[in-house]
Amino acid sequence: MTSDDGPTQPAKPRTIEDRVAPALVSGQAFFRAPYDAATGRAFAALAVGWIWHLTGGLVLWVMVVVAAGLVPALGVSVPLLALLLTAARWFGTAERARLTNQTGVTIPAPLPPAPARRGFWSRLWAPARDGRAWAATLYAFLAMLVSTVFFAITTGLVAGAAAAVLFVALGRGSALAQWSGLSWPAVVVGALAGAVVLVWSGAALAQYGSYLMVRLATNLLGPSAADVARARAAVAEQETRLAEAAAHTARERAVVLTESRTAAVSAADTERRRIERDLHDGAQQRLVALGVELGVARRLADKDPEHAVAALEVAHREIKETLAELRDLVRGIHPAVLTDRGLDAALSALAGRSPVPVRVEVTGDLTSAGSAAQAAAYFVVAEALTNVAKHAGAESAWVRARLVPEDRPARLRITVSDDGRGGAERSPGSGLEGLRGRVAALDGTFELDSPPGKGTRLTVEVPCAS
Repeated sequence: MTSDDGPTQPAKPRTIEDRVAPALVSGQAFFRAPYDAATGRAFAALAVGWIWHLTGGLVLWVMVVVAAGLVPALGVSVPLLALLLTAARWFGTAERARLTNQTGVTIPAPLPPAPARRGFWSRLWAPARDGRAWAATLYAFLAMLVSTVFFAITTGLVAGAAAAVLFVALGRGSALAQWSGLSWPAVVVGALAGAVVLVWSGAALAQYGSYLMVRLATNLLGPSAADVARARAAVAEQETRLAEAAAHTARERAVVLTESRTAAVSAADTERRRIERDLHDGAQQRLVALGVELGVARRLADKDPEHAVAALEVAHREIKETLAELRDLVRGIHPAVLTDRGLDAALSALAGRSPVPVRVEVTGDLTSAGSAAQAAAYFVVAEALTNVAKHAGAESAWVRARLVPEDRPARLRITVSDDGRGGAERSPGSGLEGLRGRVAALDGTFELDSPPGKGTRLTVEVPCAS
């Protein structure tokens, strides 16, 4: 985020002091303390806390101390102690909720007590082993002292300030004014100055008292230091496990990428050798034969026109066959119909050239799939239909293509199935293995299901371009 003066700094998170007692951390906040909303919240927290601690807190403290003292003498007080320590937990819950509502500070709850061991006495003594219940009892006593002291002092200071103002308004002829020995204007200035000091002092002390109660509650009513350490250790252990899992996934991914890269390089080399072989054995030989026939026609053009015409006809036939071979060769590199008319038409063209009847089912619009994904799908179908015609002994085949948009990123799924003899396997150097390498290079999946006697199903998924 930027402004005309440059990039703005991110706001610092507000601390407990900033929210409960800003007058203690900021000079500007101290000067506006008497009319700051934080002062009103602090004074209300002290007042309500004073009443609450002098009733519920004091009663809880006294009863727990008495019950604990009677345990060695009277074993019957053990159930009472267990009940009172359970009540201390409830008291802590109510106090955290009160402080959150009045100060805006959320105090996390402590961990639940450890489960009791089996046996009646173990369950009865379980509350006595709850350190957070004893801490809540201690808080009830300390918070009673804090709220009583600070509520009394702040109330006295505010009352003193009000008395000073009333003295200015009503005490001109009083004995106190005469006793001071000062002129009335000096008395007025001194009384008003004292009222200002008392108001500011009361506001600052109210905020400080509220801050002390929040700190006490955080330490005694929230999670213990051991609980916090265990929680941090658990988080660290979880993060470690996640990091180890991510590293393991990355290592596996690196292995897969290395294999797919090797397979892609091998497939590309195999394809290059095929093209060289097809050019050498096919188009190149036909072009040599074409040159010979044209030479014969040129030599016989004047002496024997009939033989020259026959040689030209042979040359013309060689040209057509060479062009057909070159078209097939180019189609094996990248079919023109795929670029011109899309994958749907290209699959239909493959089905039309297959000697086995093929049914093509295309669901939805495949134009959003990238060119690499469409090319991979085309060659998968071409190789699969070739295998069906040569090896499957099938009477029919099916080609299905659709996008899988629920995956992220979307994937192009191609399924080729037949009703042939089955038993197809991926063997090193086979066409299916080359297709698997091509698909793996695109981070796709290749699944072959070919049980003997039950046909073959080939399913390929490749991610679409974003």
